[in-house]
Amino acid sequence: MNLKSSLAAFLLCGCGSVGLAQSVYPGQHQGKFKVENKVGFAAECFDLKDVRLLPSRFRENMERDSAWMVSIEVDRLLHSFRTAAGVYAGREGGYMTVKKLGGWESLDCELRGHTAGHLLSACSLMYAATGSEIFKLKGDSLVAGLAEVQEANGNGYLSAFPEELINRNIRGGSVWAPWYTLHKIFSGLIDQYLYADNRQALDVVKRMGDWAYGKLQPLDEAVRRKMIRNEFGGINESFYNLYALTGDERYRWLARFFYHNEMIDPLKAGKDDLGTKHTNTFIPKVLAEARNYELTGDGESRALSEFFWRTMIGRHTFAPGCSSDKEHFFDPAQFSKHISGYTGETCCTYNMLKLSRHLFCWSASAEVADYYERALYNHILGQQDPKTGMVAYFLPLKAGTHKVYSTPENSFWCCVGSGFESHAKYAENIYSRTRDGLFVNLFIPSVVDWKEKGMRVRLDTEFPESETVRLSISADAPVRAALNLRYPSWSGKAEVRINGKKVKIASKPGTYIVLEREWKDGDCIEVAYPMDFHLEFAPDNRNIASLLYGPVVLAGELGTQGMELPAPYSDSSKYNDYYTYDYHIPAGLPVTLKWNSSHPEKTLRRISRSLAFETVDGQRLIPLYDAHRQRYVVYWRLERE
Repeated sequence: MNLKSSLAAFLLCGCGSVGLAQSVYPGQHQGKFKVENKVGFAAECFDLKDVRLLPSRFRENMERDSAWMVSIEVDRLLHSFRTAAGVYAGREGGYMTVKKLGGWESLDCELRGHTAGHLLSACSLMYAATGSEIFKLKGDSLVAGLAEVQEANGNGYLSAFPEELINRNIRGGSVWAPWYTLHKIFSGLIDQYLYADNRQALDVVKRMGDWAYGKLQPLDEAVRRKMIRNEFGGINESFYNLYALTGDERYRWLARFFYHNEMIDPLKAGKDDLGTKHTNTFIPKVLAEARNYELTGDGESRALSEFFWRTMIGRHTFAPGCSSDKEHFFDPAQFSKHISGYTGETCCTYNMLKLSRHLFCWSASAEVADYYERALYNHILGQQDPKTGMVAYFLPLKAGTHKVYSTPENSFWCCVGSGFESHAKYAENIYSRTRDGLFVNLFIPSVVDWKEKGMRVRLDTEFPESETVRLSISADAPVRAALNLRYPSWSGKAEVRINGKKVKIASKPGTYIVLEREWKDGDCIEVAYPMDFHLEFAPDNRNIASLLYGPVVLAGELGTQGMELPAPYSDSSKYNDYYTYDYHIPAGLPVTLKWNSSHPEKTLRRISRSLAFETVDGQRLIPLYDAHRQRYVVYWRLERE
């Protein structure tokens, strides 16, 4: 893949104007929303345009993501939409000149069109995060093409598949997930308006909302309940956002139409009734409830969202922060039996991070930020193959498995789509703010421009390879503010220095270190967060555990015997083929860890600055996010010394 055009655009970072961004989250309104949030927040998000990533592994992922995004031609993304609407009549060349996309975007796949929605969001995110006009232009072109298709349909409907799939869903017939796919398009158009100030996108999505209301309003309750048994993604979250943008009560009615009683009512009652339900079908329903709380102040929606989050983190989450086995929940009492080659659907983690971001804004909880860090580093960062930019659907955790990557043109799984977004928005939760306070939540090299205070903060670090984080202040004039530095639960006794002088702190791990004073241009804060080894046991078996260094999950390298080389890829468009992938795990792999609980440092020694370690038996361990194109072990059989 040729990175030149995309990287050149990326280097324009900070140039040009960026649209009003991220109003769907607390604090980012700036006049675009007709319905304001009804609740107060403990912390607010910065606009993506106010944060810039500095060189790091995160920015490298972002650059590879941008290259792939730019390489996919708009006409190819629009092809299935135009085909479904018959727009090609009278066009020179027409149908035959466009190279068709494969995998889940092929013309025989009922989920076709979802990638266009994800890329609408990803282009707007990338534009806000970099200021590069190439992403604005690509988003504008895609929106204009979709508007043309919508005009041809004539009734506001817009999709890459015929409206008959919606009719089939209403009748209760067999169909994959048409409203799930429409959710991606709704969400992408809304993001285009919010992040890239594309007014046409708002017009198109409003017409889609009008069509949906006309389609669904006549249905009775029995039909509604039957219809929404089919996966519908977060379409109700999109309708809440559209209601907030417009004040049109019809869109709030649509959001409530998709309230899934069978799933959400047990959460309201405080019941962990997840059973073996499809995990990524479930999480977006809770995201809609989180948005409902923000818009209405409905305390039940907040309570169930927080209960679900605690249930997920406490009972249904693997060490890297991911969840699900073959995309489904399972009985936590059988946890170790579900450490398989099909754990950790990436879309689930993508959605859990979205939910965590809502919860953090409500509470400014260090516990939520700790989870966010765990999942971002160990799953999302490691989803992308550094050599090719391709991404993995699952994060397999069975010993001897390996990551299986997409291909540039013939996969387009759901996790490819969410991946386009995830690697574009690393900057979104590094910092947050109150009226007089700045939260530093993640230790990712970056600069934040706190315009209201005339203050910029630059974060330099080699974390997690290094324990030290350095914050440099630039200020137009002295400004009094509180800097709230996350004190991670994994950290040893932190040491803080301001302008070289050690500062006494009373905070404990799992909270925030609060430094309140008048900050001046040139001030510097250095924080050392000591890291050490710790085990995280399988809940049902204390003889099986993962090993972490600070927040970083370590993976034992197991070689490439029996693997497809130079890299394992999957072109399958079939839903089930992917999670019956045969890893051909060789027998006799070294998956036992001799562990000295009294002196962990005697178990392993660090052999490089890049967090490479070696056991007493010569077994090499590296961060899971660096485990690519090879077999690995994450959950070890323990041999205690």
